[in-house]
Amino acid sequence: MRTAAARTGKYVSLVVACLFALVPIAVIVTSSLKTDAEFASTGPLTMPRSWTNFGNYVTAFTDGHMLRGFANTAIILVISLAGTILIGTTAAYAIDRFDFRGKKVVLGLFLVATLVPGVTTQVATFKVVDTLGLFDTRWSAVVLFMGTDIISLYIFIQFMRSIPKDLDEAATIDGANHFTIYRKVILPLLKPAIATVVIVKGIAIYNEFYIPFLYMPSDRLGVISTSLFRFKGPFGAHWEVICAGVVIVLVPTLVLFLALQRYIYNGFTTGAVK
Repeated sequence: MRTAAARTGKYVSLVVACLFALVPIAVIVTSSLKTDAEFASTGPLTMPRSWTNFGNYVTAFTDGHMLRGFANTAIILVISLAGTILIGTTAAYAIDRFDFRGKKVVLGLFLVATLVPGVTTQVATFKVVDTLGLFDTRWSAVVLFMGTDIISLYIFIQFMRSIPKDLDEAATIDGANHFTIYRKVILPLLKPAIATVVIVKGIAIYNEFYIPFLYMPSDRLGVISTSLFRFKGPFGAHWEVICAGVVIVLVPTLVLFLALQRYIYNGFTTGAVK
């Protein structure tokens, strides 16, 4: 009896969680297909009269300059992820493969930096970015995104520990130096960890709003998040157009996550088990 109640409670909680996740998305999708008058006169759960009313999407994509936003986002995303992989894998390689004084202090500093609220350092960060001449350029966001966070570093370190050091010794006997070992032995074996970090951090960068809004105020540098935010001006009273813009932004993330979700779960679990 107790087992049946527990099973029922489990499935009920799963259904409720799915509703909390799916209902807002369904409301946004249906609202994006409504006209201005229809949106104002119907409820959020009311179905649209026409399921082929894509005029809001055309308005959001063209007048909102979404194509330019996708291009700027892609440039920042690719460069930032490449830098994150390079910095993260080399840092993990040094921490795991070499014994040096202060190794635990280095890991502790990574953790402390993560615990410090980012908003408390924004004034100093802004002054540094402005002094370097990066304000209102794509490089401001790239530099700020490029740093490896503690979660990514731990993922790389956990995978690094699963790679036998015998491979390093064998490569050394063959005449390989530390850089060659990293490039030809370690890096190819870190592909699962790299895929995990790319997906997790890539989605975070794609959805980031604060950094592009603060450091890239020009319209020509608008990314997906800031392009969507600018709808509040010319389209402040046309929520159906804003909903269409949200769907346009949401679709690439949803498709990418559904296609690559197995890499996320496999990456975390494999690193934890090994």
